[in-house]
Amino acid sequence: MTPPVSIVLHTTTRLVVPIMLLFSLFLLLRGHNAPGGGFGGALVAVAAYALYSIGTGWRRAHEALRFAPESIGAAGLALMLASAALALLAGHPAFHALRQDARVPGLADVDVATPALFDLGVYLAVFGSMITVVLALVHRARVMTE
Repeated sequence: MTPPVSIVLHTTTRLVVPIMLLFSLFLLLRGHNAPGGGFGGALVAVAAYALYSIGTGWRRAHEALRFAPESIGAAGLALMLASAALALLAGHPAFHALRQDARVPGLADVDVATPALFDLGVYLAVFGSMITVVLALVHRARVMTE
């Protein structure tokens, strides 16, 4: 394992990355009602991952991913297509917004909507594709310095 670049960067990374990831989720959940959404939220998450890879090292950052970035991107594309297919199956044009109230036990009524499914798909697709780019850049920089 390679040592962190500096103890200050390593410590700051441990403090800032969780905040960035929470902000990323905030942007995702807020997106269909206000500025934000899947694209902006995913870019913040990618920035958090890039900072994590710089502050902790390439190996640790690569191990932090539970799934291959290509799989994450493909899952996002599948969710976007599913949001279109659900509208078509209901007899509406593709990407027509469908809404359904659902009761979550122990919580409250939740509005489940296909735009939120589409936003989640965009989030995953952008995250998967941009993480692929970040990993390629980090790997190239690592090879050039060795």
